[in-house]
Amino acid sequence: MEIINRYIEENKERFLEELFGLIRIPSISSLSENRPEMDKAATYWVKILNEAGADRAEIFETAGNPVVFAEKIIDPSKPTVLVYGHMDVMPVDPLDQWKSDPFEPEVRDGRIWARGANDDKGQSFMHAKAFEFMVRTNTLPCNVKFLIEGEEEVGSVNLAAFCTAHKELLKADIILVSDTGMIARDIPSITVGLRGLAYWQVEVTGPDRDLHSGLFGGAVANPVNELCKMIAGLTDADHHITLPGFYDDVIEVSATERAMLAEAPFDETNYRSAIGVNALQGEVGFTTMERTGIRPTFDVCGIWGGYVGEGAKTILPSKAYAKISARLVPNQDHHKIADLFKTWFESIAAPSVKVEVTSLHGGQGYVCPIDLPAYRAAEAAYQDVFGLRPVPVRSGGSIPIISSFEEILGIKTILMGFGLESDAIHSPNENFALENFYNGIRTIVRFYHHFTN
Repeated sequence: MEIINRYIEENKERFLEELFGLIRIPSISSLSENRPEMDKAATYWVKILNEAGADRAEIFETAGNPVVFAEKIIDPSKPTVLVYGHMDVMPVDPLDQWKSDPFEPEVRDGRIWARGANDDKGQSFMHAKAFEFMVRTNTLPCNVKFLIEGEEEVGSVNLAAFCTAHKELLKADIILVSDTGMIARDIPSITVGLRGLAYWQVEVTGPDRDLHSGLFGGAVANPVNELCKMIAGLTDADHHITLPGFYDDVIEVSATERAMLAEAPFDETNYRSAIGVNALQGEVGFTTMERTGIRPTFDVCGIWGGYVGEGAKTILPSKAYAKISARLVPNQDHHKIADLFKTWFESIAAPSVKVEVTSLHGGQGYVCPIDLPAYRAAEAAYQDVFGLRPVPVRSGGSIPIISSFEEILGIKTILMGFGLESDAIHSPNENFALENFYNGIRTIVRFYHHFTN
């Protein structure tokens, strides 16, 4: 540990400036006008990986945003680790809630503040620096490949096809990902489960144009009203999802595993305080940790329609829209759920409106066995750096491509995350603790040591 600690101390300012160069690129994948920024981010990653010591680093075009691949093969007979990360970030709205420019990173209170500071520029960058350290100190014990994509935040829509077309190129023994988090700053954890995802956009149409609400209100259906009623029916009083067939494939987690999950420390008061709510709610019969880890959910991610400008405009809107997501548990097929919801939601519409549901993207859930040698290596690495055995947890989040890696490449993934709940990923004022950034580099280096010994 002394050597890596010294290397980090000697290079930490350079590390940050290089990371900040990546963060300054507004690579928002959901905005088509930002495609040139995706290309800039890919070019930047090639530069970083080449300088870190890769034998090759290049950009591959896809039907959407580019993919960066790099590798260093020290001996074909040795194990190979494939590092996955993503260079795209979420939009920054609402901009007025940011305390600083989201694409001009600042260090305040021991944290990096910027969009992508954690998700996933900061976390994936740790792997580049760990790799650099091992190359420059001649301690790299195995082959390493990097796969950095530009569409994770929009469902990795083209990466599965890339993997199918480049199976030999991506051949590896294990995939290593840092795009998750830890329970707390002083309580390390390894994510052993991810929920799947289904995501739709709903359009409800009433009259063929906006109407005067005085002349037509009460006689013509209001699409916003109808949409709200339909959405309200998605869950019942016990917060149980009402979509017929939704729970058919849900595997109930055993009492033994639920007891293991309950061993993870959880402070409800701190949890509520961190997100500014007075009370929690969710599916009856399950704890907060279970609701966000082992149970599926339905949520409205956005809803709009009618007049939302300054002042009043008395209209009966022509259209209403919503974006709706479902977090799925392992064994729920996102294609099946997507079709179920589309058929059902369109069928329950009142005859006075037309409803169209469009599936935007989705992905399967994922579970990692804790008896894998690579998991044991990760466990030992965290213990080396944090002095504690990491807690295995199931995350409420989704990384759709992880299940595709297993299906297409036949490779398991170890999710070594270093983010915290307070990092506000996907929200204004995203941040990443410098302590976790540097500890992440240390832990990744120790993973390679244990994985090959």
